[in-house]
Amino acid sequence: MNRPPYELGTMNSTPIIPQELTGLYTDYYELTMIQGYYLEGKGKERAVFDYFFRKNPFGGGYVVFAGLETFLSVLKNFSYPRMALDYLAERGFREEFLKYLERFRFSGDIYSVREGEVIFPNEPVVRVEGSILETQVIETLLLNMLNFESLVATKASRIRTAAGETALISDFGMRRAQGISSLQAARAAVIGGFDSTSNVAAALLFGLEATGTMAHSWIQSFPDELTAFRKYAELYEDHCVLLVDTYDTLRSGVPNAITVAKELEARGKKLLAIRLDSGDLAYLSRKARKMLDEAGLNEVKIIASNQLDEYIIRSLEEQGARLDIFGVGTKLVTGHPDAALDGVYKIAVNNGRPVMKLSENIQKMTLPGRKNILRFTNGDDLFAGDAVILEEEQGIPERFYHPLFPEKSKSVKGYRHERLLQPVMQGGETILPAMPVKEIASFARERLRHLDDSHKRFENPHVYKVGISEELMRLRDRVKEEIQKRVGEG
Repeated sequence: MNRPPYELGTMNSTPIIPQELTGLYTDYYELTMIQGYYLEGKGKERAVFDYFFRKNPFGGGYVVFAGLETFLSVLKNFSYPRMALDYLAERGFREEFLKYLERFRFSGDIYSVREGEVIFPNEPVVRVEGSILETQVIETLLLNMLNFESLVATKASRIRTAAGETALISDFGMRRAQGISSLQAARAAVIGGFDSTSNVAAALLFGLEATGTMAHSWIQSFPDELTAFRKYAELYEDHCVLLVDTYDTLRSGVPNAITVAKELEARGKKLLAIRLDSGDLAYLSRKARKMLDEAGLNEVKIIASNQLDEYIIRSLEEQGARLDIFGVGTKLVTGHPDAALDGVYKIAVNNGRPVMKLSENIQKMTLPGRKNILRFTNGDDLFAGDAVILEEEQGIPERFYHPLFPEKSKSVKGYRHERLLQPVMQGGETILPAMPVKEIASFARERLRHLDDSHKRFENPHVYKVGISEELMRLRDRVKEEIQKRVGEG
């Protein structure tokens, strides 16, 4: 029976996190803090938090923003059912606070860049507004969802760059992923540029293409390789892919695959592809391509797998490998070698008062106030720089400034501009229409086309310019002086 593909957030319950656990999907200190806020009578105070990251992963020049719909879908179910309340009671949380949690639903506003957007360090790409309690308690959930999916989407984008636009790339990472994060990894991989996934559950949830071949165990379970190939071709004659490296790729696997391909042709069918999973992939693919072509099997594709990443794929391309499809697993879903995006969530307004964090490490100072991002595009239709501005600023700045070295500035006079943060949730209700993952992927690919190739280099990418407006700079300096004065008086 045919069923429509699901998008995360269209199902009645959250598939990533059970409903009973949504409110507990947080760090313990978030709960102790919001209980403290509540008991101190601060529950009605308003707050604004920013999400941003400080460093591009993989030594790269950009990040592909992903995980927004995943986060929103969980947030709309964020609650404290009886099981959660009983657990917190056992942990010593106050009865009056638990009564508040019993009624809790997120009722704030969220502004965000579009999912799939290309983003850069130190710009607030998500803004959360609401009571201090509700904006604080969702911190861990937001960081968990956005950091991970953005990391994988960025890795996938780099792999797509190495493979080129015409190659097919599939996520093979489920078995090496950290638990059920494989679901989000598959989604993020497609946003970053992959075509399909081996993860069947993710394919159903997100409307992705499920794909796969066979394992060596299938071949080893038969008396010989040719019999194993023939039986598989009988069962899957319309989408047959044969794994050719179980015994000897060039003396056994490829010749037997050619035999089966000819037998399929006699039945009016075609062998789709062979897969190489070990050995010298560049050498074997060239030899295999020659053997297939000499047999008149020019349309049979060659798939490569086995610990691939952007650097190995780039090397294979430089060696003249004859590969059409790549299956990428471990290094994709684990975000190798970085493993995590260093996204942070920092308060910028408390009870109407702009606030900021000072630090002996100047790079860790934050920016106060409600902010947005202006992206400027030059005459070559390429992104020329981003300016972080105050939301209430009137007019468009003609120049923006380096946040740490204000003597460095960039003129953007005459450039086209767009405002990146838009409302995605108001009053706790999602106003962002659910978008198929493949549409998000198309948007991401289109945005990357506007990013100069110098920012996409794997080695020493050109640093994309992100600055602040003059008004924001003045606010930051004023708040900084006020804090230093209070500290000095103390």
